[in-house]
Amino acid sequence: MNEEIRALENEIYEMSKKLAALRKAAETEEVPDFTFQTLTGPVKLSSLFAGKDVLFVIHNMGQACRYCTLWADGLNAFLPHLEDRFSVVLLSKDSPEIQQRFAHSRGWRFRMASHAGSTYPADQTVTPGEPDMPGIVCFIREGSKILRKNSAEFGPGDQFCGIWPILSLAGLSDGDWIPQYSYWKRPTKEAMEDGGEGLP
Repeated sequence: MNEEIRALENEIYEMSKKLAALRKAAETEEVPDFTFQTLTGPVKLSSLFAGKDVLFVIHNMGQACRYCTLWADGLNAFLPHLEDRFSVVLLSKDSPEIQQRFAHSRGWRFRMASHAGSTYPADQTVTPGEPDMPGIVCFIREGSKILRKNSAEFGPGDQFCGIWPILSLAGLSDGDWIPQYSYWKRPTKEAMEDGGEGLP
């Protein structure tokens, strides 16, 4: 194994522990009880805790973003583990109807809500000055108060999508690969076992 790579991996590991300690010690900030739209009507941020004390809100730019879809695809796999202890909700600007159709097409199991028309994206952005950026926010509840604990941006090469370090093992950077909604390629009629009759 390349010793320089190994040394840097150890350094990154130690830095990640320092980052975790800083996040644990981070001060909280009280936030309003925002209202969102769902298929069953308006819901409050407080209700999204669903009986839990910690709520993770995934900021998703909606069905028009391939990168946001990639992150949600990955987080969807962790959902049963997270929901054992925390509440998890995915927010986007898409209407609840569009959210539902897209979630079904991806096999997502998230509870979802739309922040369209709300000040939430601007007030609780993960990127200062950018109201509709992908990321995740951790809220905690103390009595009747909703407190923002931590947040992080999603972006190529980040800690929240495991595909980036895998690509780096092949010598690829995040600029060498772009996610797609589907990787299926239409076969030629000649390659079809049934002769391809009726293939559009």
